[in-house]
Amino acid sequence: MPLDSLLATLYARRRFGIRPGVERVCALLHRLGNPEKSFRTIHVVGTNGKGSTTAFLSSILSAAGHRTGRFTSPHLINFSERFWISGKEPGADRLAELLGRVLSLASEETTFFEIVTALAATLFAEEGVEVAVMEAGMGGCSDATAALPGFLTLITPISLDHCDYLGTTLEQIATEKAAITEPGTPVICARQARSVREIILGFCRCGDSRLLQSGQDFSASWSGPGRLEYHGFGGTCLQLKPGLPGRYQAENASLALAAAETADGLGIQVPQDALVAGISTARWPGRMELIPGHPRLLLDGAHNQSGSEALAEALGDYHYERLLLVVGVMEDKDAAALLMPLASRAAHCFCVTPAIERGMDDALLAGILTGMGFEARACGRVGQGIETARYETLPGDLILVTGSLFTVGEAKAWLTGKEFQGIRG
Repeated sequence: MPLDSLLATLYARRRFGIRPGVERVCALLHRLGNPEKSFRTIHVVGTNGKGSTTAFLSSILSAAGHRTGRFTSPHLINFSERFWISGKEPGADRLAELLGRVLSLASEETTFFEIVTALAATLFAEEGVEVAVMEAGMGGCSDATAALPGFLTLITPISLDHCDYLGTTLEQIATEKAAITEPGTPVICARQARSVREIILGFCRCGDSRLLQSGQDFSASWSGPGRLEYHGFGGTCLQLKPGLPGRYQAENASLALAAAETADGLGIQVPQDALVAGISTARWPGRMELIPGHPRLLLDGAHNQSGSEALAEALGDYHYERLLLVVGVMEDKDAAALLMPLASRAAHCFCVTPAIERGMDDALLAGILTGMGFEARACGRVGQGIETARYETLPGDLILVTGSLFTVGEAKAWLTGKEFQGIRG
């Protein structure tokens, strides 16, 4: 059956919504012959920076000569973007073959993300992957990716997000995220709020897991334009040029580097030249992605307050006369808190409705921003918002497209003339 037909069947599974727990995906993996046992897994959980950290780490491991799998979500344009094996996405025929098999063995109540996670495990096993870097969806111990036993866990900065499912406090969310850690395995942790750090430390103590913390056991800082200085274990000091732009990438890169150094002591050899090469060759579309031209477009999928604050800081590296904001968000987000750091820098906001379910109506978003005292107008779809912003640019202006990865994915599809296949999950 063609991949498009199988994807239609898969997408229909989203009627089950989000169901925390690993029982269904574990049962599916068992019916598939437990493919997850044929490779080693590294988990990446947190709120912000998961994708970039995953991209850095998988690039390092590939540079070290390991056949590396990478699983991320959501995709920007095409479904195949979720799966990466040493720099390449699987072909449509290969995905169709494996997805058909997974769907045939999935019970009726198995959810969309559970099937996609099982598909990743099956693909990685059959393609001879040695180590897989698995980005969690939104959760931790109840996330489908937790069905894959990990030998190492990375925790990126945790902030309030997906509160309907994970909890309404930082402490509740941190508890869910940290609980994915396998007892007796190392944990690499970003800088966190004090209450979050205490919860993670508690999990590590109870599980006899070694905790390595950013700012204490390893660190990274900018030593010049585009130059990152990393201080790691055993006196490691590297001068690096990250392939991913943005000031906030220092923390993401340092987590990946610390994880690679730790993996080196766990049977996954990673020489220093692979650390340097992997950081410099990492790519992650839709995050501080600059589209040259007149005017320039900057695409970034910041979708919560913490992400927007990091993006606003990163704008300091760009020279422009005026900032024009093309923005579309999901209706379950706190749009005012999300956009305040960016709208306060913008000359005008062009509000759009992402072509995906639960995309916030552009007129509603414009009303929120206008009520906050910002210049804003409703523009319809993402492409219309970009066209309107382009029409009003002056020499030296910069157009920033942001608010959601779905907004960015739709923008990339529109700019390249491709079909947008955005879907949540």
